[in-house]
Amino acid sequence: MIDVHCHIHEAIFDADRRDVVNRARECGVKHIITSAIKPEEVDKALRVVNEFKGYISLTIGHDPVLVSDALFSRQVEYVRKYSNIIVGIGEVGLDYYIIRDHRERSKQKGFFIEWISIAEELNLPLIVHSRSAGRYAIEEILKCKYFDVVMHAYDGSIGWAMEAAKHGVYFSIPPSVTFSVQKQKLVKKLSLESLLLETDSPVLSPFKGQRNEPANIIYSAKKIAEIKNVSLDKVIEITTDNALNVFKRLRLRI
Repeated sequence: MIDVHCHIHEAIFDADRRDVVNRARECGVKHIITSAIKPEEVDKALRVVNEFKGYISLTIGHDPVLVSDALFSRQVEYVRKYSNIIVGIGEVGLDYYIIRDHRERSKQKGFFIEWISIAEELNLPLIVHSRSAGRYAIEEILKCKYFDVVMHAYDGSIGWAMEAAKHGVYFSIPPSVTFSVQKQKLVKKLSLESLLLETDSPVLSPFKGQRNEPANIIYSAKKIAEIKNVSLDKVIEITTDNALNVFKRLRLRI
């Protein structure tokens, strides 16, 4: 299994990160991708990637709730500086759950469109955050016609998801699928060839109120197998192939 999106570099893992990684290995996690979304996270994330070289890779993005030109510009600089190291750009996107002001939403959308352009320029996959904004994020992706995209922990409508999937957009499923009716419906409607596995650690745990970690990706895989009525091995095989298809640089690393 490949955990295509988490934040294992965050401070909540500082005391036991090696144990967390060991549990992931023991549970069959082949590779982990951690996402640095604030300027102050990048150096630390790089240190973690170097500590677990060959097992953890990095994406750099921009937290959509930070509607700041300065922070956006710094993250763009980091993406360009480390463009040969990172395996993707993200997470980036729209968050209409937290950002309610229409001017800030408009600015958020402008940043997102620029991120799509940068991803296309650098030929890197884009990991998209679209909390309470699934339709609007997918609309921009369709307009820009860049489909090397992972919709992470998508909470939007199934109709828009199916439209995006027609163009090859992937949807990564977190362990919260064990109790989220919306995510269960998403898994049911989309083909296995459109799905990836993620944990979004330390959040979206299968156990409410507990810290999430990459080992819990098995709960995503098991729930998908149950919903699709296929074997766990098939889910693991196809989602891993999907991950290697979109994160092409992983093929050389794992």
